[in-house]
Amino acid sequence: MQFEEREFLPVILGADITAYSLARSFHEEYRIKSLVLSMSEGGYIANSDIIENRVFPGLEKKEVLIERLLEVGREFEGKKKLIVLGCGDWYVRALIESKEILKPYYIVPYIDEELLNKIVLKDKFYEIFEELGLDYPKTYVYECGKENDLKFDFDYPVIAKPANSAMYHYAKFPGKKKVFSFDTEEELRAMLRNLEQSSYDYKFLIQDKIPGDDTYMRVLTCYCDQNSKVRFASLGRTLLEDHTPSAIGNPVAIINEVNPEIVAAATKFLEHIGYVGFANFDIKYDRRDGKYKFFEINVRLGRSNFYVTGSGFNTVKWIVDDYIYHNLPEYTVADNINLYTVVPKGVILKYVSDEDLKKQAKALFKAGKVSFPLLYDADKNVKHNFYARAALLNQYRKFYKYF
Repeated sequence: MQFEEREFLPVILGADITAYSLARSFHEEYRIKSLVLSMSEGGYIANSDIIENRVFPGLEKKEVLIERLLEVGREFEGKKKLIVLGCGDWYVRALIESKEILKPYYIVPYIDEELLNKIVLKDKFYEIFEELGLDYPKTYVYECGKENDLKFDFDYPVIAKPANSAMYHYAKFPGKKKVFSFDTEEELRAMLRNLEQSSYDYKFLIQDKIPGDDTYMRVLTCYCDQNSKVRFASLGRTLLEDHTPSAIGNPVAIINEVNPEIVAAATKFLEHIGYVGFANFDIKYDRRDGKYKFFEINVRLGRSNFYVTGSGFNTVKWIVDDYIYHNLPEYTVADNINLYTVVPKGVILKYVSDEDLKKQAKALFKAGKVSFPLLYDADKNVKHNFYARAALLNQYRKFYKYF
């Protein structure tokens, strides 16, 4: 495989499908090989022709991660401009907290720590939405360690989730889940009693459960330049989400769509808070009042970010144009219709509930307007392609078991 020399080099942290999607995006646009730092020799990034994977034990420890990054920085000092991207929330937080240390060697295209700490707390995120008059699910804030009357102006069923995901990561209690759904107050109180016995001592959010299956979900990706102006937006409608317990809620099939109302709301929020870099929003349509309710913000490109690149708007080009070439294009809203999927056609046709969306998916398959992020024609490595196809076929088993 032939590669081109560029003045920059992507350094990607992680080993999941996000890492491969980003490396593929860089290769599609610039014909370069990405450097991936990970704790794994296998999986999505193994044996790929477009990735140099360096495996470092202990990379989950911040001090180890930063030391390895500094070693790489010194290796390429004076040779390449390094763009570092994290594929998980923990990686991104470590990068943001270490910006000053990394700045001599790296471009770190993320917000600063003060803003991160403000908006990753979901209760604070909703407070800003309330201030701006934007839509989000009705929410009751339960405060751990205090008396809570559990009286709210919406009915069961309800959703319950932590306001502080980072703190919740370390909590241990019976029946722990990423997100809970309860039909009765008795069920809710039982979980909260267990929660109170754990190390988690921040707020827990009880929310109105918006009706509707996976097809009511939307995913929005926006890019804000270094002056906090929104320069790009790409919206997708979820056809299916992952239903395995460890990955529940991650979109596995998305069709691009255009909705100025949703983009306008996100733009108002991002420019109000002075956001920089990529933002990813989870949104759900509420058929009861016809409004789109924002759930949360991820301060990085999401796991399914290739739904943007696959539709013809390469995500990494915005970062490179902003930080390397200082020549961003005019404000752009992605308007190409494409099907992003990490599941086979048969899974989509069996498990998607909306018949019109099934027909649209069929038409996109027939027209060849489909992107499988792991199946990249330019990546000829036999082992990688075997793994990618095996992972695709394994989705039949996973949906049969968990859907």
